[in-house]
Amino acid sequence: METRDLTVSFGKVRAVEQVSLRIPEHRVTALIGPSGCGKTTFLRALNRMNEGRADARSEGRVLLDGHDIYARSVDPVEVRRRVGMVFQKSNPFPKSIFENVAFGLRIAGERDARRIEERVEASLRQAALFEEVKDRLQESALGLSGGQQQRLCIARALAVRPEIVLMDEPASALDPVATARIEELIRDLCADYTLVVVTHSMQQAARVSDYTAFFYMGQLVEHAPTDLLFTRPREQRTEDYITGRFG
Repeated sequence: METRDLTVSFGKVRAVEQVSLRIPEHRVTALIGPSGCGKTTFLRALNRMNEGRADARSEGRVLLDGHDIYARSVDPVEVRRRVGMVFQKSNPFPKSIFENVAFGLRIAGERDARRIEERVEASLRQAALFEEVKDRLQESALGLSGGQQQRLCIARALAVRPEIVLMDEPASALDPVATARIEELIRDLCADYTLVVVTHSMQQAARVSDYTAFFYMGQLVEHAPTDLLFTRPREQRTEDYITGRFG
């Protein structure tokens, strides 16, 4: 995936301005920066989620396999199938654990009960949750712990087999043990998926990502392999942020 001069505005306010960024396949790219810097708006632009706001307007291009996802001929529902999203706050449906994962498959038209069952199990295994819930798949997802609910939401995103998974601060509401599980899962998933993760934690970005992009005031300041960005940043603003001088 790649963005070229991507600008996202809400009314007269430019939240993201002319961002060009290449997102490497089967790698984890972390987006960091202070609150309000545009990183979540940028993330949501990668699967057209900003279109939920009537005042949102996007300019520039977002290319998935070389095709602009904002082209008039492109179905945004298909874009969101190929580019899944996991939100900051876990949002399981008030349904069983099984039906939460099966939901996207049913919406996509899958009717074969055996295939649905196989895909649900495979997705729960990928999300490192199956062994914990295999004996209570018909119980409400709302009875899971916070960390389990977030892994369930990850399994739900994986069930439709996206190519890219977007995560908006997926561990911000979790305790340290659950956070460690999510971080381990992120590293494991990049074998099969391309991941883009928004995080406020620079330590988390350093632990889980291969590349890091630093955003400030709606602009992409610097993008580099994570170890280089944190040890030898090119831009003074990047160094000031990662050393705690602001943000």
